[in-house]
Amino acid sequence: MRRAFFSFQFSEDSWRANIVRNSWVTQDRKSAGFFDSAEWEEVKKKTDAEIKKWIDGQLSGCSVTVVLIGSKTCKSKWVKYEIEKSIEVGKGLLEIDISKIKDKDGNTSTKGDWMLSSTYKDYKWNNDDGYKNMGDWIKEAATEVGR
Repeated sequence: MRRAFFSFQFSEDSWRANIVRNSWVTQDRKSAGFFDSAEWEEVKKKTDAEIKKWIDGQLSGCSVTVVLIGSKTCKSKWVKYEIEKSIEVGKGLLEIDISKIKDKDGNTSTKGDWMLSSTYKDYKWNNDDGYKNMGDWIKEAATEVGR
Protein backbone atom coordinates (compact mmCIF):
# COMPACT_ATOMS: atom_id res chain seq x y z
CA MET A 1 0.00 0.00 0.00
CA ARG A 2 1.38 3.38 -0.98
CA ARG A 3 0.85 6.31 1.32
CA ALA A 4 0.63 9.88 0.08
CA PHE A 5 1.48 13.12 1.82
CA PHE A 6 -0.71 16.02 0.70
CA SER A 7 1.00 19.41 0.64
CA PHE A 8 -1.17 22.52 0.41
CA GLN A 9 -1.53 26.10 1.62
CA PHE A 10 -3.55 25.45 4.75
CA SER A 11 -5.42 28.70 5.41
CA GLU A 12 -6.56 29.10 1.82
CA ASP A 13 -7.19 25.53 0.71
CA SER A 14 -7.93 23.27 3.68
CA TRP A 15 -11.58 22.86 2.60
CA ARG A 16 -10.61 21.89 -0.96
CA ALA A 17 -7.83 19.63 0.33
CA ASN A 18 -10.32 17.83 2.55
CA ILE A 19 -12.54 17.17 -0.47
CA VAL A 20 -9.55 15.51 -2.12
CA ARG A 21 -8.84 13.62 1.11
CA ASN A 22 -12.39 12.45 1.49
CA SER A 23 -12.43 11.14 -2.07
CA TRP A 24 -9.31 9.14 -1.25
CA VAL A 25 -10.77 7.77 1.99
CA THR A 26 -14.11 6.84 0.43
CA GLN A 27 -12.25 4.67 -2.06
CA ASP A 28 -11.00 2.54 0.87
CA ARG A 29 -7.46 3.84 0.73
CA LYS A 30 -5.31 5.03 3.60
CA SER A 31 -3.85 8.49 3.35
CA ALA A 32 -1.34 10.51 5.26
CA GLY A 33 -0.59 14.19 5.26
CA PHE A 34 -3.94 15.31 6.57
CA PHE A 35 -4.38 16.84 9.95
CA ASP A 36 -7.12 18.87 11.49
CA SER A 37 -7.01 22.62 11.90
CA ALA A 38 -6.55 22.37 15.68
CA GLU A 39 -3.34 20.38 15.15
CA TRP A 40 -2.00 22.87 12.58
CA GLU A 41 -2.89 25.80 14.87
CA GLU A 42 -0.64 24.24 17.53
CA VAL A 43 2.17 23.33 15.13
CA LYS A 44 2.41 26.78 13.55
CA LYS A 45 3.14 28.29 16.98
CA LYS A 46 6.40 26.35 17.12
CA THR A 47 9.83 27.44 15.88
CA ASP A 48 10.76 26.87 12.24
CA ALA A 49 13.06 24.01 13.29
CA GLU A 50 10.22 22.34 15.20
CA ILE A 51 7.82 22.78 12.26
CA LYS A 52 10.38 21.23 9.89
CA LYS A 53 10.80 18.29 12.26
CA TRP A 54 7.01 17.87 12.40
CA ILE A 55 6.77 17.96 8.57
CA ASP A 56 9.62 15.45 8.28
CA GLY A 57 7.66 13.14 10.59
CA GLN A 58 4.52 13.55 8.49
CA LEU A 59 6.49 12.67 5.33
CA SER A 60 8.00 9.57 6.92
CA GLY A 61 6.50 6.39 5.57
CA CYS A 62 4.97 8.08 2.53
CA SER A 63 5.90 7.13 -1.03
CA VAL A 64 4.53 10.20 -2.79
CA THR A 65 3.97 13.88 -2.10
CA VAL A 66 0.89 15.32 -3.79
CA VAL A 67 1.09 19.11 -4.07
CA LEU A 68 -2.40 20.60 -4.17
CA ILE A 69 -2.27 23.88 -6.08
CA GLY A 70 -4.58 26.68 -5.05
CA SER A 71 -4.34 30.41 -5.72
CA LYS A 72 -1.64 31.12 -3.10
CA THR A 73 0.15 27.78 -2.77
CA CYS A 74 3.31 29.03 -4.49
CA LYS A 75 3.75 31.64 -1.74
CA SER A 76 3.83 29.08 1.09
CA LYS A 77 7.28 28.55 2.55
CA TRP A 78 6.07 25.31 4.11
CA VAL A 79 4.83 23.86 0.81
CA LYS A 80 8.21 24.81 -0.69
CA TYR A 81 9.96 23.03 2.18
CA GLU A 82 7.76 19.94 1.77
CA ILE A 83 8.65 19.79 -1.94
CA GLU A 84 12.37 20.27 -1.29
CA LYS A 85 12.37 17.61 1.44
CA SER A 86 10.40 15.20 -0.75
CA ILE A 87 12.93 15.59 -3.57
CA GLU A 88 15.82 15.20 -1.10
CA VAL A 89 14.52 11.89 0.25
CA GLY A 90 13.41 10.53 -3.15
CA LYS A 91 9.63 10.64 -2.88
CA GLY A 92 7.44 10.55 -5.95
CA LEU A 93 5.88 13.93 -6.70
CA LEU A 94 2.89 15.23 -8.61
CA GLU A 95 0.71 18.28 -8.43
CA ILE A 96 -3.01 18.80 -8.78
CA ASP A 97 -4.80 22.09 -9.45
CA ILE A 98 -7.64 22.23 -6.91
CA SER A 99 -8.73 25.82 -7.61
CA LYS A 100 -12.00 24.79 -9.26
CA ILE A 101 -13.15 22.71 -6.30
CA LYS A 102 -15.81 24.74 -4.48
CA ASP A 103 -15.04 25.85 -0.94
CA LYS A 104 -17.52 25.72 1.96
CA ASP A 105 -19.25 28.83 0.57
CA GLY A 106 -19.51 27.40 -2.96
CA ASN A 107 -16.71 29.56 -4.37
CA THR A 108 -13.84 28.55 -6.59
CA SER A 109 -10.54 30.41 -6.79
CA THR A 110 -8.02 31.32 -9.43
CA LYS A 111 -5.33 28.81 -10.28
CA GLY A 112 -1.94 29.55 -8.82
CA ASP A 113 1.40 28.80 -10.43
CA TRP A 114 2.58 25.23 -10.80
CA MET A 115 5.42 24.61 -8.34
CA LEU A 116 7.20 21.58 -9.80
CA SER A 117 9.40 21.40 -12.87
CA SER A 118 8.04 19.86 -16.05
CA THR A 119 9.79 16.63 -15.02
CA TYR A 120 6.76 15.96 -12.81
CA LYS A 121 3.16 15.38 -13.86
CA ASP A 122 0.45 17.89 -13.16
CA TYR A 123 -3.29 17.47 -13.26
CA LYS A 124 -6.48 19.44 -12.85
CA TRP A 125 -8.80 17.87 -10.28
CA ASN A 126 -12.03 18.70 -12.14
CA ASN A 127 -10.94 18.41 -15.78
CA ASP A 128 -8.85 15.25 -15.30
CA ASP A 129 -11.41 13.52 -13.02
CA GLY A 130 -9.27 13.43 -9.91
CA TYR A 131 -11.89 11.52 -7.95
CA LYS A 132 -11.55 8.59 -10.32
CA ASN A 133 -7.89 8.91 -11.34
CA MET A 134 -5.88 10.11 -8.33
CA GLY A 135 -4.98 6.57 -7.27
CA ASP A 136 -3.43 5.93 -10.68
CA TRP A 137 -1.57 9.26 -10.58
CA ILE A 138 -0.08 8.39 -7.19
CA LYS A 139 0.84 4.87 -8.31
CA GLU A 140 2.59 6.25 -11.40
CA ALA A 141 4.53 8.87 -9.39
CA ALA A 142 5.64 6.19 -6.91
CA THR A 143 6.66 3.77 -9.63
CA GLU A 144 8.76 6.44 -11.35
CA VAL A 145 10.97 6.66 -8.25
CA GLY A 146 10.94 2.94 -7.46
CA ARG A 147 8.54 3.07 -4.51
